Amino acid sequence: MALRKVRLSDDPILRKKSKEIGEITDRINTLLDDMVETMKHEEGVGLAAPQVGVLRRAVVIDIGEGPVKIINPVIVDQEGEEIDVEGCLSVPGRSGTVKRPERVKINYKDIEGQEQVIEGTGLLARAICHEIDHLDGILYIDKMIEEIEIVEDEEDGEE
Repeated sequence: MALRKVRLSDDPILRKKSKEIGEITDRINTLLDDMVETMKHEEGVGLAAPQVGVLRRAVVIDIGEGPVKIINPVIVDQEGEEIDVEGCLSVPGRSGTVKRPERVKINYKDIEGQEQVIEGTGLLARAICHEIDHLDGILYIDKMIEEIEIVEDEEDGEE
C-alpha cells in the first residue's frame, strides 16, 4: 500500500466524469488499498478515485466502522433531506452546509465483483452522496448553501 497525492479543487481531473470499472484487477485492488491508506492518513471519512488522479468509479468510505470499498456505485433510492456541514480533502481549509438525502440506498460491486447493496442514513448517506458526486465531476462547493468559518481552538493559558 502507498499514500497517493490528493488532488486539489483547481485540478481539472476533479471536474471530469469517471469511467465504470469493467474487470476488478490487481491494479484496481491496489488502487482501493492505496485510497484507504491515503484517506486514513489525511483523516478523511471518504475518498473517490478522481481525488487521487484516477478517473474510475471507485470510492472508499470509513465513518468509524471500518473501510468499505465501493466499485461502480449507483444510487437506487433516496428519501428525505438533511442540511449539514461538509468538508473535503480536495478543498482543504474550507467547509460549508450542503443539502443531501437523509437516507440513501446504492447498488455497487465489492472487490470480488459481487453485487452488493448499502443503505445508509446520516453521515453514511452524506459520505456516499459526496463521494458519488466526485465520480461525476461535482465538488461539494458546487452545492454549498453557506460557507462555514473554521475556528481553530486556542491553547488555554496563553496570554
